[in-house]
Amino acid sequence: MAGLILREDVDAVRERSHIDEIVGEQVTLRHAGEGSLKGLCPFHDEKSPSFHVRPQVGRWHCFGCGEGGDVISFVQKMDGLGFTDAVEYLAGKIGLQVRYEEGSERRTEEPGRRQRLLEANRIAAAYFVEQLQSPEAQTGRQFLTERSFTPADAAHFGVGYAPKGWDHLTNLLRQKGFNEAELVASGLVSQGNRGVYDRFRGRLMWPIRDVTGEPIGFGARKLYDDDQGPKYLNTPETALYKKSQVLYGIDLAKREIAKTKRIVVVEGYTDVMAAHLSGITTAVATCGTAFGTDHVRMARRLVGDTNAGGGVKLADGGSLGGEIIFTFDGDAAGQKAAMRAFNEDQRFYAQTFVAVEKSGMDPCDLRQHHGPQAVRALIEGRQPLFEFVIQTTLKSYDLNTAEGRIGALRACAPVIASIRYNALRPEYTR
Repeated sequence: MAGLILREDVDAVRERSHIDEIVGEQVTLRHAGEGSLKGLCPFHDEKSPSFHVRPQVGRWHCFGCGEGGDVISFVQKMDGLGFTDAVEYLAGKIGLQVRYEEGSERRTEEPGRRQRLLEANRIAAAYFVEQLQSPEAQTGRQFLTERSFTPADAAHFGVGYAPKGWDHLTNLLRQKGFNEAELVASGLVSQGNRGVYDRFRGRLMWPIRDVTGEPIGFGARKLYDDDQGPKYLNTPETALYKKSQVLYGIDLAKREIAKTKRIVVVEGYTDVMAAHLSGITTAVATCGTAFGTDHVRMARRLVGDTNAGGGVKLADGGSLGGEIIFTFDGDAAGQKAAMRAFNEDQRFYAQTFVAVEKSGMDPCDLRQHHGPQAVRALIEGRQPLFEFVIQTTLKSYDLNTAEGRIGALRACAPVIASIRYNALRPEYTR
């Protein structure tokens, strides 16, 4: 089986990881008698602490919601990770290089390479944040101010600035001991005829973090007219950064997603910022690609999206256990994006919704011009995705004619037939 970690390494991770420290990063714990700590459960809302951790035996249990397990299962549930990813994450924290059963390869890079690439990204993230305060970064600060983001907001999301020079970051990383092969592998530099140079120059920078909060790449926004590059430039595909498998803001949103069983998908970095600052703290965004199968898999893990229990039970045995809400502009491009999302809808057991802003404003524009309440109203005004698709389809036909009505019926029939919940189909058929 691919990715099967040696049992002795799994046991070592479980034994050497301090469960009170791992849980303590997410939950404020206090003593609850000999050998026990307690706090408010991170997996459901409660006012009195019923979440208990027993460091001596390496276990946790919530007497309120009934969840429990060891340090690995806590990381799995908290961060929406699979078993192997959770073990690797904990192994990295204790400095253990895990091994795999013969014929089972998880990572293609040599031992320690992943940690080196993570360290390079950590250094870059801190450098960009520092540079945002430089005189040269005035244009970047003005960009944020014009969109109603304060310095504190920028700090919260780790926004930074890449200076215009060709090799500022390259030289810094070399001083830190990184060789040219590592620089290229990190995606932070580009290879030219005369050697390597900074990939990001004269741009506003957003760190793209994995679900555990580690920076694995960056999104860069053009600021200057003489920049011949694209409006947004992301880290290229690396051992750490695969755009089809990352969601911007997931590190900040994961806890609330797990609690509320809701995830809101917006279209850009500033939209994520605006949504969070407006109280929609489950907002995430894709990074230069459409919401695809791997994103669906990640969202399902975080929402706890299965048909095995929880949520509202339906007549056909399904379960509406959570909500996936997509925000799109009301223009043709937004409708096309909604149709793509509908094609992925069958992969969810959660209810899938769409929130469309009729005037074409995105969440960043809405917050800037109409305040946080307008962003919240957009999300609360969501409608079922298949209802939106049906209405969009009907607009292509003249329903005042018999021919138009027949054409609309034929076009909508496959949409209605694809609604997975039998109890809902008759309503939409009528």
